[in-house]
Amino acid sequence: MEIKSTRLYFIDALRAWAILMMLQGHFIDGLLDNAFRDNSNTGFTLWKYFRGITAPVFFTVSGFIFTYLLIRVPQKGFDNPRVKKGIKRGLELLAIGYLLRLNLGGLLQGKLYDAFFFVDVLHCIGVSLLLIIGVYLLAYSKKLVLFPIVLVTITLSLFILEPLYAKSTFSFLPDALANYLTRTNGSVFTIIPWVGYTTFGAFASLLFTKYKEKENFYMRAIGMSIGVGAILIFLSSDFFVLMKEVTGIQLFEAISFNNYLFIRLGDVFLAFAVFMILRKWLKNSTFLKIGQSTLSIYVIHFIILYGSFTGLGLYRFFHHSLSPSVVIIGAIVFMIVCSFTALVYEKHKKSIKEYVGTIFQKAWSSTEPILKTSFSKARNLLFKLFGLVKN
Repeated sequence: MEIKSTRLYFIDALRAWAILMMLQGHFIDGLLDNAFRDNSNTGFTLWKYFRGITAPVFFTVSGFIFTYLLIRVPQKGFDNPRVKKGIKRGLELLAIGYLLRLNLGGLLQGKLYDAFFFVDVLHCIGVSLLLIIGVYLLAYSKKLVLFPIVLVTITLSLFILEPLYAKSTFSFLPDALANYLTRTNGSVFTIIPWVGYTTFGAFASLLFTKYKEKENFYMRAIGMSIGVGAILIFLSSDFFVLMKEVTGIQLFEAISFNNYLFIRLGDVFLAFAVFMILRKWLKNSTFLKIGQSTLSIYVIHFIILYGSFTGLGLYRFFHHSLSPSVVIIGAIVFMIVCSFTALVYEKHKKSIKEYVGTIFQKAWSSTEPILKTSFSKARNLLFKLFGLVKN
């Protein structure tokens, strides 16, 4: 008998799969020796393809689950408690994204390295959540039917117009802002086009919520996902070639030459189909908890692999230097360590936060008199200097 619950187990399972694939993908890509990156090798090619699925799935699921929770509550507009929580969450993700790129050594020297301003997954998801909330509030103030229309319009616009903005450096903007739009300066992910997957996930959640009580819903959803996914993967490029021939618009031809966005969207459809098919068997508590702890896992993996704050991560010592056998075993260990550490943290999160808060409070209490004395001396020195200038 299937458990009746408002919790979408297959979504948690899909999130767990995506975060684990991200862990091994980052580990292998960062540490595998370049000599073994052979595109003629079937194993490496398959790994590379499936690694490319991870980010689209992760962004789509993030938009899906956030919007699913947003529209479930009876309150609408600003009265919806999920709006306030979503804004807080979006800003929190932006803050954590920057903190993870902070180098304490440089900060103590009064420096902020360029890498601090690079935009990554957390920044994009944070912006995406704020965007979804903005669209939701706009739709509520007008007509709620606008919500799905605007969401799918954002996705299609970002995907179709990608050839027009892909090579732009947005040099007229400060680097800190341009990094949200271009990878030229070192950003890993940018809000264009990746927000498009998040808004599509939000759109999909609206359809799911509307029709999930219909008879044979999952059977129909699975069939549609497989059909649409296959069309996007195998036929979308030909479609854009045909559109170029019919309309003469060069943009369609440019899309067909590098049609990764729509093809990856097809992969997302197939991933959803697979996890919906397996939903009755994807209720292992540990696996589901991993899917519910993706932020903690992401933070822990970033610290261990890239050396957030200290710069002493695995990436620094083993960058592109490991053999396939070592890197595969290492990736498995890495996934286990990050997941286990995150689950332990989530279990004791409240006490850990209280303990850390106490340490910071004691540290502040011990340094506050020194800081006050230093501030007082600096203030008096400034007053004297201004007094001398005045005279």
